[in-house]
Amino acid sequence: MITYNDVKNNDAVNAYIRKQDEYLSAIGFTEHGFVHVIRAAETAGYILKTMGYSNEEIELAKIAGYMHDLGNIVNRTNHSLTGAVMAFRILDKMEMPPEDIATVVTAIGNHDEGTGLPVNPVAAALILADKSDVRRSRVRNKAKTEFDIHDRVNYSVEKSTLTINDEKTEIILTLQIDTQYGSIMEYFEIFMERMIMCRKAAEKLKLEFKLIINGQQLI
Repeated sequence: MITYNDVKNNDAVNAYIRKQDEYLSAIGFTEHGFVHVIRAAETAGYILKTMGYSNEEIELAKIAGYMHDLGNIVNRTNHSLTGAVMAFRILDKMEMPPEDIATVVTAIGNHDEGTGLPVNPVAAALILADKSDVRRSRVRNKAKTEFDIHDRVNYSVEKSTLTINDEKTEIILTLQIDTQYGSIMEYFEIFMERMIMCRKAAEKLKLEFKLIINGQQLI
C-alpha cells in the first residue's frame, strides 16, 4: 500500500504544494502551504482513527489531506477538481491500487464548498479537517490597515481546536476570537457555507457538529 509518508516524501507532490502556495500568495490568499496541508492530513487521520476506521482508510484520509490543494497550481477556481485529476496521475504513477486512488480522488474532488459533498468517510474527514483550519498564522498580509474580511476573520482567531468527545457523538470546533480584529458576525458571513458543509460531513461520520466561539455554543 502507498502510505502517507510515501506521498509526503514525493518530490513532485512537494514541488506542486510549494508552487500552488506561491500562486495563492500572489493573489492575496491565506496560507495554503505545508503547514496547512500537514494539519489537514493529520486532523483527517485523527478523525477517522478516533471513530474506529481501518488503518487503510486513515492513511487514505491523510494522503487526501496532504494533496487536497494541489489544484491551486492551475487556478483557484475549481481547484478541487483539477487537484483531483493531478492526484490521480501522481498516485497512478506511484502504482497505488485503483480502489485507493478512487477514494483519494473522490475526497479531493469533493472538499470545496459549493460543489463538494461528504460522499464517503475519507471525504467527510477531509472536509472537517480543511474547513476547521482557521488561525491567525494563515494571514500573509502584515499591514492590519489593509486587511479584507478574510484577513480580519482569520487574524482574529487566536486559537482553534477540533475535537471529538469521549462518547464519540460530537465533533466540536472551538475558537477563541479577538473581536477587535474580526467579529463573530463576520466569521459567519464568510464561513457559513463551510460550517454547513462541516455539519453534513459530521453527519456522514454519525457525529453532531458543534461550533463554540469564545465559550458560547453557536451551532
